Amino acid sequence: MSYFIVYAPQLEQQKFETFQQKCGQFFEISQGWEIGQNQVWLIEHEYQPAWLDFAHELNWDIAPLNFAARLGQPGLLVMDMDSTAIQIECIDEIAKLAGTGELVSSITAQAMRGELDFEQSLRRRVGTLKGAPETILQQVRDQLPLMPGLEDTIVELKKHGWRLAIASGGFTYFADYLKTRLGLDYAVSNQLEIIDGKLTGNVQGDVVTAQYKADTLLALAKQYGIEQANTVAIGDGANDLTMMSVAGLGVALHAKPKVQQQAKIVVNFADFSGLLCLLSANDRIKGE
Repeated sequence: MSYFIVYAPQLEQQKFETFQQKCGQFFEISQGWEIGQNQVWLIEHEYQPAWLDFAHELNWDIAPLNFAARLGQPGLLVMDMDSTAIQIECIDEIAKLAGTGELVSSITAQAMRGELDFEQSLRRRVGTLKGAPETILQQVRDQLPLMPGLEDTIVELKKHGWRLAIASGGFTYFADYLKTRLGLDYAVSNQLEIIDGKLTGNVQGDVVTAQYKADTLLALAKQYGIEQANTVAIGDGANDLTMMSVAGLGVALHAKPKVQQQAKIVVNFADFSGLLCLLSANDRIKGE
């Protein structure tokens, strides 16, 4: 049997009829439930990729249940940080305060679209911050906006024994703070070099690249004794694709076009709690 789900803050029968017309199919809703801020409908039918655009025209998310990960079984979630766990790109905000905002934002955008090598682009961006006072990091951290739905998702995952981690191409100053604030199990990111209260324009140690993120997910799964099938990677940028490909479930959240094209599952309209819609679906099929 094959299944797919549609989910949104509000699902309407009239829109569902429109969706069926566009797909040229009649669908029977097997189950419906609410989780997080979303309503979910489970449909028993072979999924067609062309239906993605039809769902998006209705501001609905849609996903085939072509993965085994499930909420009711302990798992591992590895999150990107910038524009995934939080709503901003920290380096762009730091650069604005340092007076290099426009330059850095343009490089960030190119890197996230996959047009530049991530490590090279990171070092270029950090280099523009040379001489900036360390205090600007605190200014950005004080205003750090969490992604809507993140905290609810973390609470729900913890109830079911999940392990939670951040693997970020951003900076320890923010990732370590989020680890403490949210009660995560692990965080890895890049270390900005600071001497005499000023940024030097350098990154200390190895840069957290796409492969580094993927290796982190696999290592944590082994460390925590979690089957790879019940691991989840969620991110928005090109440097998240590798960890998304090795995870049991890879999710592109409000992602760049290149990432959406390559990701198996995309969440465009739901907030972070859309992840709960995906993970709860397999529990429903198994009657749990």
